[in-house]
Amino acid sequence: MEGGGRLRGGAAPSGMQRGTAYCEITEVDSTLVERLGQRLLPWMDRLSQEQLNPSIYVGLRLSSLQAGAKEAHYLHSLKLSYQQSLLRPASNKDDNDSEAKPSMGQLALYLLALRANCEFIGGRKGDRLVSQLKRFLEDEKRAIGHNHQGHPRTSYYQYSLGILALCVHQKRVHDSVVGKLLYAVEHKPHLLQDHVSVDTMAMAGMAFSCLELSNLNPKQRNRINLALKRVQEKILKAQTPEGYFGNVYSTPLALQLLMGSLRPSVELGTACLKAKAALQASLQHKTFQNPLMISQLLPVLNQKSYVDLISPDCQAPRALLEPALETPPQAKVPKFIDVLLKVSGISPSYRHSVSVPAGSSLEDILKNAQEHGRFRVTHLVSAQHRLAFRRMRLFSIKRSWSDPCDEGVTWPSLLQSVVGQWPSSCFSP
Repeated sequence: MEGGGRLRGGAAPSGMQRGTAYCEITEVDSTLVERLGQRLLPWMDRLSQEQLNPSIYVGLRLSSLQAGAKEAHYLHSLKLSYQQSLLRPASNKDDNDSEAKPSMGQLALYLLALRANCEFIGGRKGDRLVSQLKRFLEDEKRAIGHNHQGHPRTSYYQYSLGILALCVHQKRVHDSVVGKLLYAVEHKPHLLQDHVSVDTMAMAGMAFSCLELSNLNPKQRNRINLALKRVQEKILKAQTPEGYFGNVYSTPLALQLLMGSLRPSVELGTACLKAKAALQASLQHKTFQNPLMISQLLPVLNQKSYVDLISPDCQAPRALLEPALETPPQAKVPKFIDVLLKVSGISPSYRHSVSVPAGSSLEDILKNAQEHGRFRVTHLVSAQHRLAFRRMRLFSIKRSWSDPCDEGVTWPSLLQSVVGQWPSSCFSP
């Protein structure tokens, strides 16, 4: 058993009541939370390498719910799959999609899953996995460049996630690795503008929060403190009139960051109350169906975040989830479609099929491909827009479009969205 979470910095400042100064998501309808958790149970029966998702395990462990024996079996399957695929000798067969290794983003999530079970990664195999993740960060650092004019080969989201995963295991990364993320927050205006994902800002903020609390990079402490303040301000400014931060799907990660804030203010407390009301409405309308989104939201509804994995409470009582009763006739089971991503004009060519819920946004599909199909932004750039989606028109657009978002999404505009030159909200329902 480990400690039960973090201190939040003591009492609220004079003149403020705690409820209006801090970000707290409490008293959410327990029935709605249970139904949300039940939607993860079928996914825990999918144990192939392609469908195993460490985020599901992390989300449950940080929630007020548990899946009993199924939960332990899922973690065992994760360990077998990730150790076998990531530690096997390199060979030409690695180019085969059926034997593709998990991405470094997935490896980072796997490390979070181990920590969610109160395990510190160690031993010969564990050290090799840590070394892989550190090499990934070093490679990304080199891609950004000494003059900071480059970009990560994957994304700042995965870069931040890698730093966070190592931090919760008390594994220090070099100051220069942290410095690249700090520089991006300090000097790259596009990283903190509305058209860049709130998810990225939130993940960067959680990486900084962990580093601040763990003091693993003491020479960077002042810069980390200032960067956290800047990220929090930008996320609060990204709140929509409805109460979401960016959009409904980026709100859970934003709240994970804000709930752990050591910088209380009336603005913070009010914004989170507004976000809570918006989320409750979304839960009532069954907006959250994607397992990744559900796994990011469940910790929020238990007042937890990924940063709590610094010192997880593995003995906290959690309610046992029971499978949902038969689906009522009026309720529709989410339909999944297969989407083929194909990029020609590069060597080797890229071809991968992903399974997503019908109605997924283009952003959802690209994120799925990035996590499960080794898809990278460079695939689009190198192919000079030669990208084809099969059955593209099966996507449902659930929002009103306004300039500069056109209802007829073109591939050049999609490319601009991916490389950060087009509002990401254009591709969210």
